Amino acid sequence: EVQLVESGGGLVQPGGSLRLSCGTSGFMFSSYWMYWVRQAPGKGLEWVSTINSDGDTTKYEDSVKGRFTISREAANNAVYLHMNSLKPDDTAVYYCARGRVLGYGMDYWGKGTLVTISS
Repeated sequence: EVQLVESGGGLVQPGGSLRLSCGTSGFMFSSYWMYWVRQAPGKGLEWVSTINSDGDTTKYEDSVKGRFTISREAANNAVYLHMNSLKPDDTAVYYCARGRVLGYGMDYWGKGTLVTISS
């Protein structure tokens, strides 16, 4: 079955850095766009970043642009989110998700990893 497993979350001070990882299995990784989506406490899902199947195109939500970097490694079927200059508003559960082949949105999600930015 398709599996996406996030890791790397934790407690970080404002201004700190963190790298999230998403290991995948059960599908042809190189054929799919991948996404990072987050959910802050008491709020809805918020798209964070996207990377295309080849890894040469990336997109970011405005609030993280310039601070976060998404990347992928075909050799290990993994996608990453490097986060710098972290802010309290970045506190959220971060989910890795697979893009749909046809149309918009995502069809498979990981269980998420919690990132807490504490003063």
